[in-house]
Amino acid sequence: MPVLKDAMPLMKEPHPLPQAPLPWILPSLFAAFNVVLLVVFSGLFFAFPCRWLAQNGEWAFPLVTGLLCVLTFFSLVSLNFSDPGILHQGSNEQGPMMVHVVWVNQRAFRLQWCQKCCFHRPPRTYHCPWCNVCVEDFDHHCKWVNNCIGHRNFRFFMLLVLSLCLYSGALLVTCLIFLVRTTHLPFSMDKAMAILVTVPAAGFLVPLFLLLLIQAMSVSAAQRSCEGKCRYLQGYNPFDHGCASNWYLTICAPLGPKYMAEAVWLQRVAGSDWVPMQNLHFPVCPSVLSPPALPEPGSGPQPQPLSLHKPGKVPSGRGSSPPGGSELLH
Repeated sequence: MPVLKDAMPLMKEPHPLPQAPLPWILPSLFAAFNVVLLVVFSGLFFAFPCRWLAQNGEWAFPLVTGLLCVLTFFSLVSLNFSDPGILHQGSNEQGPMMVHVVWVNQRAFRLQWCQKCCFHRPPRTYHCPWCNVCVEDFDHHCKWVNNCIGHRNFRFFMLLVLSLCLYSGALLVTCLIFLVRTTHLPFSMDKAMAILVTVPAAGFLVPLFLLLLIQAMSVSAAQRSCEGKCRYLQGYNPFDHGCASNWYLTICAPLGPKYMAEAVWLQRVAGSDWVPMQNLHFPVCPSVLSPPALPEPGSGPQPQPLSLHKPGKVPSGRGSSPPGGSELLH
C-alpha cells in the first residue's frame, strides 16, 4: 500500500519566536575594512620600497608583485560578489512530514527539512545563520569577505587564499631585499614604509599557508569544513571520487545554471523513474517495491505518493527541470 500524502495528517509545527536579525552592517563594514587595508598596504609598498627598486633598475620586483596584486584583487572582488549556490525558498505548502531519500554511491541520505527556507535540503546543503539562506555544498561562512563559501564560489576562495599567500610572500621578500640593499644608507621614509609593510606580510603569511594546506587536504579527501570528522560511518565517504577527480569536480568542472526555481529540483513530481517508499526508517531497494496504486474511476485527483530516488542515480541538483515539464510538489 503506497504511502500517500493524506494517509498521514500533516501537523504544523509551532513556529519559533521571531529572532532579531543579525546586524548586517557590522560584517559588511569588516569586509570593507579588509579591502581598504589591503589597498593601503599595497599602496605603501608600491610608493616607497618598490619605487626605489624600480629606480635602481630592479624591474623584476614591481612586475611580479604587480601581477600578484592584480590577481589578488580580482579573486577578492569575485569572491565578494559571487553566488555560493543559494537555493531559493520553497513553497509554504511543503510539509516537514514528507520524507525524501536520495542515494549517493550506494549510500542513502534522508533529506533534512529547513524550517526557514521551507524545503528539504539536498545532501551537503546547510542553512547559513549569517546570510539566512541555504547554500549548496556549504563549506563555511567567511567573515573576511562576508560571504558563504559553497559549490559555486569555492574555486574563487581557493584562488584568493593562493594569491594572498603568493602576494604576501612577494611583499615580504621584496621588502627584505630592499632593506638589505639599503643598509649603507641613512634611515629614511622608504625604510620606514618597508618595515611597516614587512610586519603584516610576515604575520599573515604563516596562517594563510596553513589555511591553504588544510583546504587542499579537504579537497583531496572530498571533505567540507562544516562536516567535521567522523561524519560518515565506517570511514566511507560517498562523495569521494579519488584525489584527481575531487580536484577536477571542485576546481574545473562546469557549474551549470543557477537555481531559478522556487524549490530544489529534488522535490519534483514523481515520474516513471520514481517509486513509493514503504519503510520510513531503512532504505529499501526500489526494485522490490510495488508500483503505485491506480486511482479508481471517478474518484477525482489523487495526491502524489512519497518518492524515493533509485540507487545509483544522483540528481544533478542544478535547478533544471527534466524533459516533459514536471511540476513541484505542493
